[in-house]
Amino acid sequence: MKKAIDSHKQATQSGQLNLFTNPTAAPANLPKDCSWHTVTLAGQPLGYALRRSRRKSVGLVVRDSGLLIQAPTWATQQQIDEVIVQKARWIHEKLRKRDQRLEQITQQASQWRDGGHIPYLGKRIHLQLDGSRSARYEGNLLAPTEDDHLYLPLPLDADAERIRERAQAWLQTRARKVFEDRLKHYLELSGEVMNGWSLSSAQGRWGSCTSSRHIRLNWRLIHFSIPLIDYVVAHEVAHLRHMNHSAAFWREVDHLYPNSGRARDILAQHTPQTQPLF
Repeated sequence: MKKAIDSHKQATQSGQLNLFTNPTAAPANLPKDCSWHTVTLAGQPLGYALRRSRRKSVGLVVRDSGLLIQAPTWATQQQIDEVIVQKARWIHEKLRKRDQRLEQITQQASQWRDGGHIPYLGKRIHLQLDGSRSARYEGNLLAPTEDDHLYLPLPLDADAERIRERAQAWLQTRARKVFEDRLKHYLELSGEVMNGWSLSSAQGRWGSCTSSRHIRLNWRLIHFSIPLIDYVVAHEVAHLRHMNHSAAFWREVDHLYPNSGRARDILAQHTPQTQPLF
């Protein structure tokens, strides 16, 4: 075990591995049936929750509260620590992404206010509260700029939740209009026919297409520019012809949306649950 930790320390000192960000103190909401442990890697402590059960192998998962390890009842502490060392790079990367996502969520809370900003079609537009009867947009709805304003029918002292609900309602209305137009374009281009479409609020995917030829598009795509929306629409329309991710499917995507790799790479850096921050 000492040899494994020393090897890990050498990798860290040579710049091959960054420092962990996981807290070492037990969280207040420690998962049920778990105990808190720490292990020292490269001279720094790594805290984790340990749950033992009648499973066959050691499993690792990173949650908002930190690292959770699930181990068989027969596994020794040394065996568990050895798995941690072996998975050190994976743990670090997951913790880094966890920290990034939590930071985004924290920042989002400050957006929902008079003078805040939200992304719409790839631009950060201003939120203004004016107490009018209905929401109104000052600017070009299909070609927004960062000087545009979305006025919401709320008093200046409205709380963040009310502001978020009104802004999202407006965004979803715009999503229906924009997505409808883009679907029409790509359906005409492909020659395929769908059996309907709807907005989605899925936490982990931007779009889907069922075997019954129904397309679902995540409304949060409205935060992105038209070219990125187009990639997701083209992707799902291509599924009307190929209900898989075969080579033929990707050829169809490239036919509908040439050079799709860049759009795919950009969207891969974002997940629906972390929007509306870019």
